[in-house]
Amino acid sequence: MPFRAPDIAIDLGTVNTMVYVRGKGIVINEPTVVVVEARDRRSVRAVGDEARYLIGRTKDTLRSVRPLKDGIIADFDATEVMLRYFIRKAIGASHLSRPRALVSIPVAMDEVSRKAVKEAVNMAGAKEVIFVEKPLAAAIGSGLPVYDPVGSMVVDVGGGTTDSAIVSLGGIVVAQSVKVGGEKMDQAIINYLKKNSSMLVGERTAEELKKDLAAATPVTGSNTVAHVRGFDLLSARVMDVEFTAAQAHDAVTEPCMAILASVRWVLERTPPELSADIMRSGIHLTGGACQLLALDKFIATHLGIPVLTAKEPGDATIMGMGYLIENQDLLNAVAHSGVNLQP
Repeated sequence: MPFRAPDIAIDLGTVNTMVYVRGKGIVINEPTVVVVEARDRRSVRAVGDEARYLIGRTKDTLRSVRPLKDGIIADFDATEVMLRYFIRKAIGASHLSRPRALVSIPVAMDEVSRKAVKEAVNMAGAKEVIFVEKPLAAAIGSGLPVYDPVGSMVVDVGGGTTDSAIVSLGGIVVAQSVKVGGEKMDQAIINYLKKNSSMLVGERTAEELKKDLAAATPVTGSNTVAHVRGFDLLSARVMDVEFTAAQAHDAVTEPCMAILASVRWVLERTPPELSADIMRSGIHLTGGACQLLALDKFIATHLGIPVLTAKEPGDATIMGMGYLIENQDLLNAVAHSGVNLQP
């Protein structure tokens, strides 16, 4: 029986949760979803991939729960149960000592929310919790010169939040987190169809429409059309409508403008010396939701700054955390930074 459990990194996202184990790499990449009994929320029926399959298909006795909302714990018990499941699945349960966990958080997360995350991870099986802010981890995972005396800008567009930050000398200089991400884009499509077609569609349908049709900028000459089936709010029957790429663009315009406003806010507060670095090296997009078609072009056009998308944007944060896990000196430096709560 191994005595000491390996260090782990947890990218706790609103939509997906990823776990990196030291010496093994990414071992968990599953939806942040739990299915519980309707009468007993402590009775869990499915977690992660299995739970996602059941969304919209559960009977009255079951309820699907998304433990996080906008990057913050919304259901503590479900979060603890989900994390316990993921940790045991990642490293097993045969270790005599519990693992040390590096956990990603949005920038500017308030102290109450940090304490909730810390307590949930501790109760799920970690002996020590170390926080790292998402943009810093994403910058490391993208291969940016985080520890050099130059400025790098990262915009991490996740499922629940967008974190925009200037990183230099191993820390965050200026940053902002807004509650806009992939879920807001999905909800915008749901609201658009509800308002313009009196149709109600589910989250999975909205997500598929976003991936297939939506773009941050108008797609000239595109006549792509999707046939959408949903619930007619007027007749209470199933209905079909055509949904075009132009309509999808209109639907996601508001979330895209909110992301742009956050990026501009950070740039306006960046020291001049670092601003010059950003103008040369550009803005780097990470996070799964940054893959919205033409989001990079949208930001670049409005700000006049080059915008680049990470090679594997959805994995940038967890890979940066993995780099810290594999390099103990850097991990210890993060553990002693101001991001973490005192035990």
